[in-house]
Amino acid sequence: MGELYNKLAIDVRFIEGLKACLNCGTCTAICPAAEFYNYQPRQIVDVLQTHDDAAIENLLKSDTIWYCGECMSCVTRCPRGNAPGLLITVLRAASQDLGYFTESEKGRQQLALKRTVGKWILQYGYCLYPSEILPEMHPEQGPIWEWEHEHIEGVMDRLGANYNKSGPGILRKIPQEDLDEIGRIFDETGGTERFNTIEEYSKQKAAEMGLNLDDSPNSDYMKHIYTTNNKHHGKKL
Repeated sequence: MGELYNKLAIDVRFIEGLKACLNCGTCTAICPAAEFYNYQPRQIVDVLQTHDDAAIENLLKSDTIWYCGECMSCVTRCPRGNAPGLLITVLRAASQDLGYFTESEKGRQQLALKRTVGKWILQYGYCLYPSEILPEMHPEQGPIWEWEHEHIEGVMDRLGANYNKSGPGILRKIPQEDLDEIGRIFDETGGTERFNTIEEYSKQKAAEMGLNLDDSPNSDYMKHIYTTNNKHHGKKL
């Protein structure tokens, strides 16, 4: 066994997710992502069972591990009780820890997720926060969203939400003591360290690509990972 394989093999999700694959392909047959992307859970398990560090490293640097939607349909159908979806979580974590995620188009988008969903959870207590969905970053939303974003509080009042206000209700303001607790959970579980690692490797990649990356959502690197699509992700029909 190689050093990289050993790193993966001690993760409890790996231990629970890979028992003995007989390569039947049932996981791929049921996988929604496999219908649309160049992705086969069976091949993921195949690579891991080789214990080949070079092949595993290539996997960690590829777009492939970012196609899975974590629906866990594979778990429900595997005749041997394997969980390719769990193995994907292990591979993604390793890719982030080692900085390999910056080597693929889909992997580089981890920074966008960290600076949106991740940031909003810590700052607001929600994984999606309407006022932060900037029209200039999401032109596909069109002029209607531009207007709604500009008049967000009035729109939310009309919809019956308690947007950013104290008391009960949808999108209510989360008390600071609860946000502090979320922050402590991230600290204790390694989430804060993971976020810092994503930032560090992303800045290195941005410098390598000659793109500006600062805290602004409009920096060159952020725009690049938001808009770049090599059009090789979809499955050819």
